[in-house]
Amino acid sequence: MNGKQERRPAAAPSFDMRPGGRGNPHSRASVQKPKNMKKTVARLLRYIGSSRYILIALLVIMLVVTAAELVGPLLQGNAIDAIEPVYRNAETGEILYNYDKNHPVFEDIAVKTTFEVHFWRTDYMGRDGETAGLYTYLIAMAAVFLVCSVLHYFQGIIAAKLSQRTVFVMRNDLFRKISRLPISYTDNHKHGDLMSRMTNDVENVSNAISQSITSLFSAALTLVGAFAMMLILSPLMTLVAMVTVPLSIFISTKLGKFMRRYFVRQQRLLGGLNGTVEEMVTSYKTVVAYGKEEAAVSQFSEISEGLRDCAVSARVWGSVMGPVMNFIGNLQYVLVAATGGAMILFGGPGSISIGNIQSMLSYSKRFTRPINQIANQYSAILTALAGAERIFEVMDQADEIDEGTLEIAPGDIKGNIEFEDIFFHYVEGEPVLKGFDLSVKAGQKIAIVGATGSGKTTVVNLLTRFYEVVGGRITVDGIDIRDMPKSTLRRAIAIVLQDTVLFHDTIRANIMYGRPDATEEEMIAAARHAKANSFIERLPEGYDTLLDEAGSNLSEGQRQLQAIARAVLADPKILILDEATSSVDTRTEMHIQQAMVALMKNRTSLIIAHRLSTIRDADVIVVVKNGVIAEAGDHDTLLAKKGEYAKLYQNQFAGIAT
Repeated sequence: MNGKQERRPAAAPSFDMRPGGRGNPHSRASVQKPKNMKKTVARLLRYIGSSRYILIALLVIMLVVTAAELVGPLLQGNAIDAIEPVYRNAETGEILYNYDKNHPVFEDIAVKTTFEVHFWRTDYMGRDGETAGLYTYLIAMAAVFLVCSVLHYFQGIIAAKLSQRTVFVMRNDLFRKISRLPISYTDNHKHGDLMSRMTNDVENVSNAISQSITSLFSAALTLVGAFAMMLILSPLMTLVAMVTVPLSIFISTKLGKFMRRYFVRQQRLLGGLNGTVEEMVTSYKTVVAYGKEEAAVSQFSEISEGLRDCAVSARVWGSVMGPVMNFIGNLQYVLVAATGGAMILFGGPGSISIGNIQSMLSYSKRFTRPINQIANQYSAILTALAGAERIFEVMDQADEIDEGTLEIAPGDIKGNIEFEDIFFHYVEGEPVLKGFDLSVKAGQKIAIVGATGSGKTTVVNLLTRFYEVVGGRITVDGIDIRDMPKSTLRRAIAIVLQDTVLFHDTIRANIMYGRPDATEEEMIAAARHAKANSFIERLPEGYDTLLDEAGSNLSEGQRQLQAIARAVLADPKILILDEATSSVDTRTEMHIQQAMVALMKNRTSLIIAHRLSTIRDADVIVVVKNGVIAEAGDHDTLLAKKGEYAKLYQNQFAGIAT
């Protein structure tokens, strides 16, 4: 926005074909530095914690599952020890535990050699020759595995509930924040990018919570539990297992910092891509009319290519983490196994059992598995955190200012308006209004005209407080509008914009949008005043006709008539028409003008118009030039002055005269 181009409120975004333009996320502004991950995680955890009962249930189940899984290796080791070898003399059947070669039976070397070569055999049975202990361990293991399977099923259900509940609250908070954002924010940010935060980013957070939250909690519990069990079984082997932990932490930290930049940039590029698609759809007719299809495709391909390259880099580096951590885990497994074997060979009888070694190997795997799980899911976690950052960026924006506290009902407003020495700019150093003064009495019909960019629509934006004045003040009935609650001020104003806004709903709901408590008779009367009833009643479903998105199944003129009917039904004290008849034919315009005479009676009306024929009967015509009022008066008076209005009038009707 600059001083030569006036900004209009919240119209469809332009489709910028220029390299580096607002539709091109390859511009330098699209590559952002990573934000504070700790702050993002803390805020996300607060959202997760809002569903505390579901979270507690999930934690309890995971605690039981983790405990059961940690009991498994111990039972497995005991089962193995219960199947210890029993050595027998093949001739006498005597049991020789641990194959003690110093047993008296081996005193004779010849007998010893014969025994070793020909007469010894090994049987397997439960300790002390009993098998009952083995069966007990096997039954216990089967019970543990069954319990784990059932609990895993319920864990998945509860995790899904926690995920959906969390994103439900987050999505509602985000939408509520968007509804409170200043108009200036939505005017200056791509609509498609805002939509991407509401859809893609929230969905990424949902997936991460449902898939990763259980892994993160389970990882913490498993790490602590496995470490404790390892210490109980063998402090020495535990110390050996810990050797690879610093290496795991170092590599995961370094890789994580390097990878994160790609995932943050990927989400921003995805938002830019959605914005480009949204602009293409809303501006499709313009693109086709100017033959810019190939340019649009080229621009989209360029953005999509950037997203593809960034996504590939993100996935490649995200995939590196898993194999690296798996290698470190396998290295730990080898070290623990080698240590256990050495203890068996050189530690002497009773130093450690084979079953305990097997348990230690299982626990060492369980100790590294959580780290590997986090590493394998790191890309999903980073994507979710990048999306959460983008969501929180919107949530951290300041709400629309509304300091008004004066208690006044919209019906009590009469409609006397004063613009007193108004200064305003959209961009610092590029003023749009410069000491603008205007007095409007209740019930007057004021027309505001001027060249494009002169500040006509800005006057309306300031009156409705879509933007705040930089200097001066605006009063309604002598009250500074900043002292009025915005809801009160805006309920007293009905506005019909040049860019008609209709919703995907029935015609009846669209007309009653500003006054949902109106009766059927009042709604039909409003449509008749706006001359909209004639085409509505010809439709097969009449007022129950469902409009397509933005009312695309109606002509532009029909959409404008319906918007005017909505303003009629709202029964405002102040009526604003911003090029309200610009999209209708001349005959329809004449009918609307006749209806407007009755509509504007006893109402303050501000009419912004380029068609000067529509404002000839205005009480006062105000000509705005360079941010100030150049001249004011009725139609005949201004023509007689032969000033700015006369020039506009002559330029507009010169072609008709010829």
